[in-house]
Amino acid sequence: MLTRTGLSLLALSVVALSSPSMFAQGRCQHAAGTPACRTDSIKPAFAPTGWKTTALDHITFRVVNAKAEAAFYAAVMGWTLRQDDGTQVVMDMGGNGSAIFRSSPLPSLQPVTRAVTASGSTPVRAAVDGLGFVISPWNSERIASGLRERGLDPTADNDASGFQSFRFKGPDGIDLQVSNRPRYRQRSASDLPLPFPPTGWRTVWLDHLSLRASNYKTAASFYENLLGWKPTYDEGSQNELLMGDVGDIIIRGGNPLDPDPSKNPVGDVGRIDHISFGITPWDTDGVRTVLETRKLAVTVDTVGGGDIHVAPYKSYHTVTPNGYNLQISRITRSTRSLLPDFVKPQPPPTQ
Repeated sequence: MLTRTGLSLLALSVVALSSPSMFAQGRCQHAAGTPACRTDSIKPAFAPTGWKTTALDHITFRVVNAKAEAAFYAAVMGWTLRQDDGTQVVMDMGGNGSAIFRSSPLPSLQPVTRAVTASGSTPVRAAVDGLGFVISPWNSERIASGLRERGLDPTADNDASGFQSFRFKGPDGIDLQVSNRPRYRQRSASDLPLPFPPTGWRTVWLDHLSLRASNYKTAASFYENLLGWKPTYDEGSQNELLMGDVGDIIIRGGNPLDPDPSKNPVGDVGRIDHISFGITPWDTDGVRTVLETRKLAVTVDTVGGGDIHVAPYKSYHTVTPNGYNLQISRITRSTRSLLPDFVKPQPPPTQ
């Protein structure tokens, strides 16, 4: 069960989730064609590699309390334990890759990102520290040279099992890894004590990662040409890309074509500010009730606002024990186009 400290952190997190603008689908959704929201294409970041993303290897979280975070996801999202070595916990995200929770001292998390509330800044207790993807075709020498040719500095990370990979930095310094196959396959025989009764939900899809970038156009081009991700729309301040059959990512940030660059973000970039997972079974009122009966924060997100019962896109945000913004939606692999189809840039009302 949640401790008194945990409830206090949850109360702070509820404040952090109270701003309706936090989940808005870009500042240009109703300003298409304006100087600050130009959707013209830019020069590609570099030549395409021809690589395709075939699987998600991992999402790495640095958190103050790794066991509490892992147990939360086990109870809420149905994730299962793979490994626990005392310093990090590896979970299977329902066949959607692995989540790695690494215990990190509170001070070490502060340079990574900032959590802003109505009353100012609060200490950060959780941050996404890296992403790993399986790519094809795999040839370690060609992968290494391809990364170097594009100005990246790959570091090999292999093991005796045949797992091969390279680590490097992406736009805004985010840690990336590409590999020939998923690394974590062994399951642990032990289990985690749950903080409350399990919800019975299963995680079936990575709805989207929300990535903050200093230049969303360049970042989108980077991932499109390096990992073969497919853009869906350019809204003027963000672009959603399909990461193969892995899931989606929304890259949000500054527009290099904006004539007033002072409006573009210069800080708080290179981070995944929230992640949305599709679950089953979905029942709009039932999901909310399950969260509330477990005394978890609940914030409606329908993209365009309005009644969640009639909105095309249905989701809720909640908060993990370490204060991370978790989104839960009804999106599955078969309905993944619902969000990009719904977010259509529109001209201002006066045009």
